[in-house]
Amino acid sequence: MPNNRTILMSLSAICFALIGAALYLQHYKDMLPCPLCVIQRYAFFFCGLICLAAASAKQFKLWSFVGLAGSLTGLFFAGKQLWVLAHPGRSCGIDPMQTMLNQVPTAIYLPWIFEADGLCEDAVDKLLGLTIPQWSTLWFAIISVSLLVVLARRSAR
Repeated sequence: MPNNRTILMSLSAICFALIGAALYLQHYKDMLPCPLCVIQRYAFFFCGLICLAAASAKQFKLWSFVGLAGSLTGLFFAGKQLWVLAHPGRSCGIDPMQTMLNQVPTAIYLPWIFEADGLCEDAVDKLLGLTIPQWSTLWFAIISVSLLVVLARRSAR
């Protein structure tokens, strides 16, 4: 079984690759991100940075716990988006959350990554049989379980 450092570095790479995939879908497949999608991007970015920090820190369990909190937050918002898709007509749409997210400095300076332009109920296109919110939920679950494994292991590294 791989050591904790390898797991954490792999999780970091996965998080950043998923953001890259989201950017590809946004800029080349014209799938505009909704507010919940943007929050999930923030969660993937946060988890990626924290896992990278945890891989190089002496107190990696503390950092792994923080990463787990970020992953569970992303899982919550991915679940909320699935709920919106399961209940047509109840979209997050253009609401105060979108306005607030688009005023965050990262959205102002990096709008091509963090600006919310789409509607949550439009995320119904499938990729390999799953919608994008379903993929996001799956990946947040995998990241969460992997971080739980890191936290549960007795080995120092």
